[in-house]
Amino acid sequence: MQDWFSRYWFQLQTLSSFEWEQPYYLYCILAVPFLYLIRSWLRGNAVQKLPVAFPASQISSNWVSWLRFLPGILLMISITLIFVALARPQKAISEAESVSEGIDIMLALDISASMETQDLQPSRLAVAKKVAQKFIEGRFQDRIGMVIFAGEPFSLCPLTTDYDLLKEYINDIKPALITTDGTALGNALGMCINRMREIDSKTKIAILISDGDNTAGNLDPIVSAQLAKAFGIKVYTIAVGNDKNTTEKVDETTLRKIASISQGRFFRAVDARSLGLIFNEINRLEKVKIKQNRFKNVQDYYHPYLRWAIVFLLLSFAAKNSFMGNILED
Repeated sequence: MQDWFSRYWFQLQTLSSFEWEQPYYLYCILAVPFLYLIRSWLRGNAVQKLPVAFPASQISSNWVSWLRFLPGILLMISITLIFVALARPQKAISEAESVSEGIDIMLALDISASMETQDLQPSRLAVAKKVAQKFIEGRFQDRIGMVIFAGEPFSLCPLTTDYDLLKEYINDIKPALITTDGTALGNALGMCINRMREIDSKTKIAILISDGDNTAGNLDPIVSAQLAKAFGIKVYTIAVGNDKNTTEKVDETTLRKIASISQGRFFRAVDARSLGLIFNEINRLEKVKIKQNRFKNVQDYYHPYLRWAIVFLLLSFAAKNSFMGNILED
């Protein structure tokens, strides 16, 4: 902040940077010289003048004679600055705050050996990881967690809004993280439910990505789907893989049942593009309304001009009560 007596306040750049709360006072400045002229005219002959004559050449050459105008000029400057202060110069910083209720999302990704099949290049798992990371980037204020599974499930990341950390976890996923063979769909979904069942959230969803039927675990996928429905968790299931030119067939039956029971939706991804479109569709279906609050941080800057107005007013009074307001009144 500049000192009030700095010339900064009178620079054109400074004045043009202000927002004026009551700009009509600025138009009053144009009337100040006319007020001075009207005041002089009304006084007319009411003011006594010294009957002193000076040669015209002496008067014009004597600069002291012009000092009789100084009190009025100082008063005009003071009134002008008062109008500037009344116009309320301000600087406002607009800010916006986005608020969302958020969604709780659990991603369950199959990392069994069959997910290394290369019918989706470079592999089913690599494509699923890449698309999942892109999906995370498109969310706002949602808590997202991650479960990976093969013959048994593993909680990779709890619900979090630290998307960068979550994407790092996804990037490090590989089949070697779980050595138990098989596909435990029921147990994986059950772990997702445990992460969300006691959370007070309006919207809770699970996205189950796999390429096969339930072949491991001790929790039936149908029971897991019923539990998900009971806890208000909608399950989107995605069958990943292309049956052409591969012995690793995709079994849709169980995934379709899970989606149906939990009032979610089933999708089939036969290539990287279709998997991306599926995540885009889920992103669209589960998009929450974002409320944006706009507000202004306003700061007034009328104080320097008011202080300068007082200074010039006092100078005007001082000049008026000196020889400039008396002897040189003529």
